[in-house]
Amino acid sequence: MKKLLLLLSFVALVTFNVKAQSIEDLMSQVSNTNLQTSVAQLSGEQSATINGSTQTITSRVHSNNDLAADYIKERLETMPNLTVEFQNFNTTGKNVIATQLGQTNPDDIYIICAHYDSVTTYCADDNATGVAAVMEIARLLSNQCTDNTIVYALWDEEEIGLRGANYYAQQAADETNGNTRDNILGVINMDMIGYDGDAPGTAGDNDFDIDVRNIANSIAIKDDLISILNTYTFDLNEIVVNPGTTASDHSRFWNQGYSAVLVGESWETNDQTPDYHTSNDRVEDIDFQYMTELTKLILAYTATKANLISVDNTVTQTPTLLTSNQAVGTYQWINCDTNTPISGETNQSFTPLTNGNYAVEVTNGSCTEMSICVNFSVLSTEEFQPNEIKVYPNPVNTVIKIDNFTESEIDVSINNISGKVIKKTNSRKAYIEIEFDSTASGVYFVNIKSKTKASTYKIIKE
Repeated sequence: MKKLLLLLSFVALVTFNVKAQSIEDLMSQVSNTNLQTSVAQLSGEQSATINGSTQTITSRVHSNNDLAADYIKERLETMPNLTVEFQNFNTTGKNVIATQLGQTNPDDIYIICAHYDSVTTYCADDNATGVAAVMEIARLLSNQCTDNTIVYALWDEEEIGLRGANYYAQQAADETNGNTRDNILGVINMDMIGYDGDAPGTAGDNDFDIDVRNIANSIAIKDDLISILNTYTFDLNEIVVNPGTTASDHSRFWNQGYSAVLVGESWETNDQTPDYHTSNDRVEDIDFQYMTELTKLILAYTATKANLISVDNTVTQTPTLLTSNQAVGTYQWINCDTNTPISGETNQSFTPLTNGNYAVEVTNGSCTEMSICVNFSVLSTEEFQPNEIKVYPNPVNTVIKIDNFTESEIDVSINNISGKVIKKTNSRKAYIEIEFDSTASGVYFVNIKSKTKASTYKIIKE
């Protein structure tokens, strides 16, 4: 077990910049772990918290995929600056649409999309991978202000005729009865982005297809993607397919004269999943390193075209103080544990009086961004000794165990890597167990304090 000392005496300050400002920094924050968890949950190989309880998505077939739709909508609703809604287009079909409104040009729209329905059980590659990538891109970009509008769209009933995307595209292009055609400048459709024939995680060809046709400015989107590949570092090799396939959702935007491309694994070189449209399409066959590279590519394209507005939403922490790194603007400090603003705390710096998780909302002009939640421990006189508190096992699978050898009253809170409290308890028992089986894989912090002592322990959930 390794104890994480957050407030070592020799640490002068720490800067938290998970919500990065440059495109390269944002790309570096694409989480392979998040992608794996999302694909596993969407394909029903791992349970998830949906509608307030632990459930398993056993089907994404169009006639029985409401739970998957709820899961996607709830995930997007946790992200800032998004307006999330269902778009019902027939008695069973519904798209999940999340809109991030542009600050300067709200009518200029870029769409990042994937279909969430499937033909049978599991279907990890087709198309839990595309959905997971859209949600990961939304997680990172929703914390940024952009000049142009981004729409994160998850289509239903792709597998039975591209119906969800067709409905959206037709509605967007409709100019009857006084309607105005939506100014959609680009559509990136991700369909099956997880299979590469080389052994997962090894260097190989990493081919992927860009399916394009000379419709509107679709060729320019292809050129922009290649430019990004040449600007930043990727382990990818593009295969341009022109004329590209019409067998996925992007083609419905072509039908309406919009610019669109498909990005996915390389069918052009016969390097697609051998388990296409079968229940053998499982998580174990996904090359998540390859998928992460493709997610980074589409994030970089989206951030470039949406045009990030420069606001520094990072925070510097000292043992006694939190400070916003945005020099000019207005500030509101937030208690992340209660998700409420802290009355009167509107200065650039903030001194917490109690242990907790805090963030700052920074406004500069029309742009408002929020920092990550920072775990802050008020300086205590002493930390727990190994003969007083023991936290184990590490890594953990199902249960976190705490030996409270002193049997004094202790407060225990467990935070995820973003600082959000996910478990809390108070006890003076000598032996404490905390259920962790339903918690997603990743890094967590166990914060334990008594009246006189406090310590934080870093644990890994496998």
